[in-house]
Amino acid sequence: MDNPTPSSRLFLIGSEASRAMSPGLWNPALEGLGSGWTYEAWDVPLNVPMAGVRARLLESDVVAANVTMPHKQWAAEAADTATEAVRLSGASNLLIRHGRTLEAHNTDVAAVAELLGGRHQRHAVMLGAGGAARAALAALKGLVDRVSVADRDPEAARRLAALAESLGMDAEPVPWAEAQDQASRASLIVNATPVGKRIDDPPAWGGAPLAEDAFVYDFVYAGHVTGTIAAARKQRLRCADGWDHLHAQAAAMVPLLGLPAQADPLLRSTLAALQAKA
Repeated sequence: MDNPTPSSRLFLIGSEASRAMSPGLWNPALEGLGSGWTYEAWDVPLNVPMAGVRARLLESDVVAANVTMPHKQWAAEAADTATEAVRLSGASNLLIRHGRTLEAHNTDVAAVAELLGGRHQRHAVMLGAGGAARAALAALKGLVDRVSVADRDPEAARRLAALAESLGMDAEPVPWAEAQDQASRASLIVNATPVGKRIDDPPAWGGAPLAEDAFVYDFVYAGHVTGTIAAARKQRLRCADGWDHLHAQAAAMVPLLGLPAQADPLLRSTLAALQAKA
């Protein structure tokens, strides 16, 4: 009988996975560790049958898979077991194979929690209502008094506000223009939309002055400083950008994958090189 193929492959699953930074971030670090692992992008469009994707992830050569839009909620549902962060957010960005089962994690939640530092928020304005916004809400459980949610899809905003209420938050869905207005008085503004990908995109909330205690969290990473982060820095506000988030969520994966501690400085070095080239 042939020996089973050793686990050595990690994937990134998403509709535009091949355009993401993650393979370029992870492969040099994995090579530097001498792990023998590879990290591959796997484009999986929206509305394709996902049973085959799950079956592939259970094959013996697979270590784990990161999951990005639009499949984070699918990943949470497809797993055999899930962490509390996944149960709270209803989304997963990491599936780890254990034999013939998949375990769901959400390192986006861990990243947001780390970067926000456990500070209490009097009012959070969530711009966007997808998987990233769900992760931010899960990280804010017990730390925020009021949440306003806006999305181009009003139904998505309503669902996210309902999730916030289930987590014990005073939450409401609001129209986009109203959320932008409320941002000027909020203590936390989260951009969980693609606004900022283009160099000429304005700040996600429109650019009005923000409160002195505001923290701006922008999930977007690009080869330029986004309008959202540029405006926050101009006002000398605390902020975290998509590059900060990318590192923090990758660092949270290191112990989950059983990698040695030296993986983190390798990831930092690789991320700095990617950012310089972006």
